[in-house]
Amino acid sequence: MLLSLTTTSSSAITKPTFSCSSPIITHKSSFNGIRISHVIPPLRAATNTRQSVVMMAKREEELKEIRAKSTEEINDEIVDLKGELFMLRLQRSARNDFKSSEFKRMRKRVARMLTVKREREIDDGIGKRQSRKLDRQWRKSIVPRPPPSLIKLREEEAAEEAKEAASSA
Repeated sequence: MLLSLTTTSSSAITKPTFSCSSPIITHKSSFNGIRISHVIPPLRAATNTRQSVVMMAKREEELKEIRAKSTEEINDEIVDLKGELFMLRLQRSARNDFKSSEFKRMRKRVARMLTVKREREIDDGIGKRQSRKLDRQWRKSIVPRPPPSLIKLREEEAAEEAKEAASSA
């Protein structure tokens, strides 16, 4: 932030002033005769509008895909994504290599799914209190299962062991 300083007094002392083409907002300070002006830089035009348009299109496409699913499919995918988030947290705590951007992507996907789920509840006339009650019941009914990435990892390990056993025999 650029500041300009102007001093004023009753004597014949020269006044230091600074000029700028940017808009200036003047505030009086508590000092007698001193004014501090804040120079506001001009706003920059958005340079990545094309990128934001592409991102919006992807989000809209993802929402259409989510809305096409049944509520049961959405619930299953929410459980899977939360399991994936748990696996990412484990990888982070073990200091393994992982993509940190996956956290944000998965959290946002879960939020979109929960939003679509709530939209459907509103369409059915289910109030906020009843929705929370149903959500608690749903959470209690969830059967713990390993996330898809762990299942895939186990399958890959089993395939490697089978390959090693076949090559050694």
